Amino acid sequence: MKSPERKRHSPLRPLAVALITALLASAAVVGLFGTPNATAQPAPAGSAAPAPAPTATPPAGSGNAPATAQPATPGGPVAPATDATGSVSPGTGSAAAGSAEAGSAAPATGAATAPAAGATPAAGAPPAAAPAMPWYEQLANRPIDESGNFWFPKAVNTATDASDMMFIAVLGLSAFFFFGISAIVIYFVIKYRHRPGHKAQPSPAHSDVMEITWTVIPTIITVFLFYYGWRSYIHIVTPPQKAVEINVRAWQWSWAFTHSNGYSDSDLHVPVDTPVRLVMTSSDVLHSFYVPVLRTKQDIIPRRYTYVWFQATKPGTYSLHCAEYCGTDHSQMGRKYDDKTKSWGRRAVIVVHEKGGYERYLAETGSTNDPPEVLGRKVYEKKGCVSCHSIDGSVRVGPSFAKSFGKPVPLQSGGTVPMDENYIRESVMVPGAKARPGFSPGAMPSFQGQLKEKEVEGIIAFIKSLQ
Repeated sequence: MKSPERKRHSPLRPLAVALITALLASAAVVGLFGTPNATAQPAPAGSAAPAPAPTATPPAGSGNAPATAQPATPGGPVAPATDATGSVSPGTGSAAAGSAEAGSAAPATGAATAPAAGATPAAGAPPAAAPAMPWYEQLANRPIDESGNFWFPKAVNTATDASDMMFIAVLGLSAFFFFGISAIVIYFVIKYRHRPGHKAQPSPAHSDVMEITWTVIPTIITVFLFYYGWRSYIHIVTPPQKAVEINVRAWQWSWAFTHSNGYSDSDLHVPVDTPVRLVMTSSDVLHSFYVPVLRTKQDIIPRRYTYVWFQATKPGTYSLHCAEYCGTDHSQMGRKYDDKTKSWGRRAVIVVHEKGGYERYLAETGSTNDPPEVLGRKVYEKKGCVSCHSIDGSVRVGPSFAKSFGKPVPLQSGGTVPMDENYIRESVMVPGAKARPGFSPGAMPSFQGQLKEKEVEGIIAFIKSLQ
């Protein structure tokens, strides 16, 4: 007697279950971890910096200057306002530097507001605080805005929407096929496992439908990814005709961002909602300009120029990295050394100014009337000298500047020369001309053509002041 023929199940049901499982799983992955942070979306409430509150004029003879309200700055902490007596009033914004972004004529210093002309200081009031750093330096020293989602930080560039959506698409496709194929494999392993009394079924040798399916579908997906990837690539390598151009020079281990007014800064300052084109080169080894919030990365090559452009859409202070290993202090590229605390502070950042802020930055930095010693200290900090030369006597990559002027300098070739104005100028312009023993002659880049005569004189005055 023949045994009853087993009922053959259609493979469509398990395939449908696997498809639904894969769709749900990929949607969960994308929804939970990969929601894009589109630049086109309006900023959340409270993120935009309001105009600074007007400052009331004190009556004649008043002992206290009015409290200066601090406007909110994107990504910055809430800071209180201070009056002339040092008392703290509730503030509604971030660091005082933000008020400069509103286009006011007077720079915000963050220090106590001076009494009005003719006013008599209150009895027992402390002496006026020393002038604080410029408002644009205060902006650079704000806490870095690192908000975002699981996969990437917030989007601050017009080109980030396309790249973020491409990332989400690839993530979703990867999750879909991973979970779908895994579900089918698990089903087949259970369904067709070896069991007593069951004979192995013959496998199909050929299927035109299956081969066409697994050829056409991947081809469509590949063409889709190539098209959108190529379109995004063409966009990011083709800067607009009218873009703000900034020259960038990288070296071990700092940055020099030179603007149209000739001012060079170790932090990158750019305007909001304006195309910016960077023309970049290196003085020594390979570096790489990388700003996560801009989704912008470009290698910087010695003796060649490379280019990158972006259009920042949200004012704030953001991290800036070197993404190419460039030596011992690669991870600390552009860091600042605090001689008071004897410790390394923050690294270089990118500051996206609000409307009018970048123009004011150019106006104020292009017409500096600092004394030579003050200008020299700025050059020392901004040109990266701080990374290699200390002012407290400690030895770093290069010799210390402390108490060195007028002293004999031993040379690698033998003999000594005096540390005078001529030696400093030659060491800045041609670092290897009079190399010192114990220090690599090629460690310091030449600043020939990068410093104005006034800046060289400032460096000399600054070293003289360290006696």
